Amino acid sequence: MGPKENEPFRIAIIGGGIGGLFTALSLHHHCKNDNIAIDVYEQASQYSEIGAGVGIGVNAAKLLHRIGLGDAMNNIAGDRKGVWISFRRFDNGNDIVTVPSPSNDQQKIRQLPVHRAEFLEVLLNAVSERGAATLHTKKICRNVEEDGHVARITFQDDTTATANLVVGCDGIHSSLRAQFAPENPTYSGRIAYRGLVPSSKIEAWWPFQTYSVSWLCKDKHFFVFPISQNRTLNIVAFVSTPEEKLEGLRESWTSTGERSQLAKDFEDFEKTVRRVIGYMDEKPSKWILNDREPLEQWVWADGKVVLMGDAAHAMLPHQGAGAGQAIEDGYILGRALHDCLNSQGSVQKWAGLYQDVRLPRAQKAQRTAREAGDVYEMQAEGLKGLDYDACLPKVRDRLKDRMKWVWSEEIDGAYESEKAKMAE
Repeated sequence: MGPKENEPFRIAIIGGGIGGLFTALSLHHHCKNDNIAIDVYEQASQYSEIGAGVGIGVNAAKLLHRIGLGDAMNNIAGDRKGVWISFRRFDNGNDIVTVPSPSNDQQKIRQLPVHRAEFLEVLLNAVSERGAATLHTKKICRNVEEDGHVARITFQDDTTATANLVVGCDGIHSSLRAQFAPENPTYSGRIAYRGLVPSSKIEAWWPFQTYSVSWLCKDKHFFVFPISQNRTLNIVAFVSTPEEKLEGLRESWTSTGERSQLAKDFEDFEKTVRRVIGYMDEKPSKWILNDREPLEQWVWADGKVVLMGDAAHAMLPHQGAGAGQAIEDGYILGRALHDCLNSQGSVQKWAGLYQDVRLPRAQKAQRTAREAGDVYEMQAEGLKGLDYDACLPKVRDRLKDRMKWVWSEEIDGAYESEKAKMAE
C-alpha cells in the first residue's frame, strides 16, 4: 500500500555520502514524472567525504552518464592512459601483467579514478541544481518501525520522520542494517596505509607510461593511481599482519600510522615505491581491513526498508569495485521505484526485484575482491608455498581477465531480464 491519493511517495535516504546522494539523483531521474519527495538524512554536521581516491569502472561510468553526470565526472577524473592497473615486480619494477581498461581514456565513457571529495561535490551540485532532494544534517538514525503504510524513523535527537520507503545508505557501520541483521566483521588479515602525493613531486622521474601501478610481493603490495586530472597520486599500501600485532588499530578512515613504519614495511621494494613514500605525510591514514559474510536479505518491513552500498555488501577494496556496485544499486532502485509507481504492484514486490537484480552480482564482487587480495599477495590456493618467481606466471594468468565480468555487465539488460521473470 502506498500514500494516499495526491500525497507524494516519500523516500528517506539514510546517509548522505556518495551512495546516498547518487541514489537520490537516480530516483529523481527515473521518477521525475512521478509524484515523489526525497529527503536525505546525514549524521554529520555537513556533507563531506573522508578519504582519498576511489575508482569507478566503466560499468558504473555508463550509469553516471545516463543520469546526466558523465561530463562533470570526466572533468575531475585522472587519466590512466588506457590502463586499469600495471602489475609489477616489487624488487625491480619489471612488468608482470598490464591490464588494459575496456575503454580508451579519451572516450566519453571511460574509467573514472576520482577524489572522493570532488565526486561528492559533483553530486551535491547536481542535487541542488535539479532540486532532487531535501538535505538534512546531524540526523543519526536510531531505529525504524512500521507504522501502517509508512515507516517511522526515530533519530538520536528524538525527532521523527515518516516515509513510504527508507533506503539505508549509511555505510559499512550501518545503524539501519544493525536493526535488521547482525554485524559480522572478521579481520581479513591485512592492514592498509593510504595517502596522497602531488604529481608535481614525481612527474619528472616517474618511470612508467601510466600512474596506475601496483607492485606485488608476497604478503604485501603497493598500489597507486591518479586522480584530480592527474594533479594527485592516490596511494594505498597493503600489508598482511597477524591479528596479535594490530595494537588496537581500528577500521576507521581517521586512524593514522607512522610514515617511518610504512617505509620500513616496504624497504625491500624498488626505489620508485621508496621515493613515493618519502613524499607522503608523516602520519598517513592506517586502518585494518575487515571482511564480511554476504548478507542474504536487503529488504525488510514489507518492502519499506531496503539496504544498498556498503550497508548491504561492504567489500574489500582489492578490485576497486565497491563504489561502482553502490552506483549500480542506486540506479536499479530508481528503475524499480519508477515501475512500482506506474503499476499495480506493491512496494514489496518491486523492492524484491531490486534485490533479485543486485544481490547476486554484489555478492560475486564481494567474493572476487577477497580472492584478488590473495592473488596479489600470493596467498591463494596454488600459490602458497611457491617461491616468488614461480608464482608470477600463475598470478599473470589470474589477473589478466578477472575484471571483464565487472566491466561488461549491461545493467539495464539485467533488470529487464529479472523483470520479465517476475511477470511470468
